[in-house]
Amino acid sequence: MSYMLYKIQYHSLLLLFFITMQHETAQAQNTITPPQAAKKPKELIKHGHKRIDNYYWLNERENPEVIRYLEAENEYTEKIMADTKPLQEKLFEEIKSRIKQTDESVPYLLDGYYYYTRFEEGKEYPIYCRKKGNLQAKEEILLNVNQLAEGKEFCSVASVAISPDDKTLAFSVDYVGRRKFAIYFKDMKTGKIAENFIPVSTGGITWAMDSKHIFYSKQDEVTLRSNKIFRHEVGTNPEKDVLVYEEKDETFFTYVYRTKSKKYIIIASQSTLSNEVRFLDSNNPKGEFKIFHPRERELEYSIDHFENKFYIVTNWQAKNFRVMETTLDKTTKENWKEVIPHRPDVLVEGIDIFKDFLVVSERKNGLDAIQIIRWKDKQSHYLDFGEPTYTAKLSANFDYNTQLLRFTYTSLTIPNSTFDYNMETRQKILLKQQPVLGGYDSKNYQAEYIYAEAQDRTKIPISLVYKKGFQKNGQAPLLLYAYGSYGISTSAYFSIPRISLLDRGFVFAIAHVRGGSEMGRQWYENGKMFQKKNTFTDFIDCALYLIAQKYTTPEKLFAEGGSAGGLLMGAVINMRPDLFKGVIAAVPFVDVVTTMLDDTIPLTTSEYDEWGNPNNIDSYIYMLSYSPYDQVERKKYPNLLVTTGLHDSQVQYWEPAKWVAKLREMKTDNNLLLLKTDMSAGHSGKSGRFQALKDVAFEYAFLLKLLGINE
Repeated sequence: MSYMLYKIQYHSLLLLFFITMQHETAQAQNTITPPQAAKKPKELIKHGHKRIDNYYWLNERENPEVIRYLEAENEYTEKIMADTKPLQEKLFEEIKSRIKQTDESVPYLLDGYYYYTRFEEGKEYPIYCRKKGNLQAKEEILLNVNQLAEGKEFCSVASVAISPDDKTLAFSVDYVGRRKFAIYFKDMKTGKIAENFIPVSTGGITWAMDSKHIFYSKQDEVTLRSNKIFRHEVGTNPEKDVLVYEEKDETFFTYVYRTKSKKYIIIASQSTLSNEVRFLDSNNPKGEFKIFHPRERELEYSIDHFENKFYIVTNWQAKNFRVMETTLDKTTKENWKEVIPHRPDVLVEGIDIFKDFLVVSERKNGLDAIQIIRWKDKQSHYLDFGEPTYTAKLSANFDYNTQLLRFTYTSLTIPNSTFDYNMETRQKILLKQQPVLGGYDSKNYQAEYIYAEAQDRTKIPISLVYKKGFQKNGQAPLLLYAYGSYGISTSAYFSIPRISLLDRGFVFAIAHVRGGSEMGRQWYENGKMFQKKNTFTDFIDCALYLIAQKYTTPEKLFAEGGSAGGLLMGAVINMRPDLFKGVIAAVPFVDVVTTMLDDTIPLTTSEYDEWGNPNNIDSYIYMLSYSPYDQVERKKYPNLLVTTGLHDSQVQYWEPAKWVAKLREMKTDNNLLLLKTDMSAGHSGKSGRFQALKDVAFEYAFLLKLLGINE
């Protein structure tokens, strides 16, 4: 037998072996019986319309039958994904190997100290540190979160704040994932943590300038709406804390912070469409807060302070917002004077104030922009970032008197980078770029910024990236991501884990659908309330465009979204299930009508202006027409991985659980339907930096499994 014939026969046998193994694996998976949640019909009647919810009972968090069902789903998911265990481990180690384990952030200077966080080899959590005077000084460890996390399945630190007199460190920590943070106080001299601690807060800590008092916010026990602001005197029993403000309007939540100048304590109340601010001299913590301007329907404003003026970013007579100023003693809107006018093509997102410059964070043509204006002559210029799609944000800028502006930059190809920019000389200095181990070279990857055309002829931006050598022949797998709610813009960003997909031939794309603010405030308004379906059809149109332009094919197109983006996933697979090979819906908000009718559920009342109030019949009918849970039909659905957390405080675990149960009952295909519940975490998943990567590896393994890729 010739060598060539032998080689052909050998490879034929090898191919037959793999085909046989895949067939046997598929047969084995088909014999694994998925869990079936018990059907317990619940009649729901509103506006004379009756719905039957067979899985309503899954909202009984303490019911052992509910826990058993979630555990059964986890066990089923584990069995179905068992053949990917080696791939999951390979992906995890691959991603982990690119991360520099011993690393630290760029220090920033505040009140004579350089502050930074660092990570140690093999440790899951950050260590908060500082050095006095210069970076060669002795390190002082403020808080080692690894020590706090010992013996805990979950650990999240929200705030680390030092008193103005430098004697006390306050920090907040959550050990459950329900976003209920305890606040502790550490003596900076002795290192001892005081016995008196605040057991429940939202996690924010605001020091008064007397170093004796802090202000913090607290949630409603049932709805978890942040509705009360307290003043606490350090060293006293928190039961004696003074309630300084209560937000009684259930459509608003409230929070507290201190201005950059440290001069004022600010209490802000916020709803979807309105704001109201109260302020107090931070040297007089027991004084009375004064209203800056009374709340008005659809009036949004935020304030900062510098010298003898307040500066306001507002939508008053300015859909895309403008910048105003006013004196310290005349703060209502009739006294506001314009600093930067409204522009129909530019969204003002925020400001940072310096002695000689005003810096404005904007969004133009769907992209981040940073404008710098010199106070004395009003001359302005923009930073040039030189890429088609990217993220650029202001960073830690605590010094009024400096000419240096610190900002962060990242793109689909460039790792997270921290810069100092001299606003006078216009010199830009790279302080640090996130290290990516293993020989990553951005020159090997290509980013694009393209536009799809929606049904109504609107141009929808798409950011995408792939490894060079990619050919537009319709054969590449593509993962399409979107969020599209609350006016939150999704900028293009770098991801170390994503390299594992790109190197396996994937294209990654972000659809900048309506519902965000990428193209201005109108972009948001055209994707909310009675125009919410634009978000869904935009995503579908982006998918169709990518297919038409041969970036991919429906047999290799995947979609992903989380939270409100999970709602997007649910709506899209009801509308066009044929477009996608597989979908990942993370902590998805899918039971829209039932949730928004229950004002005891966290976030409900504060979101009527986002989704609508289904107590009104017009909103009820419209929301019902797209609610993913209510619109599940007897038809074929794509492969689906659904993730949730038992302690999720934002999208309750039962929404995805009910959705999966109903899909199991209704769907007519043999595609995968997996529910993965983290029984010890909340909305954001696992808290450790490496533990979280295991979830990413699992999700990637799900995608690759559907493509038949096992390495």
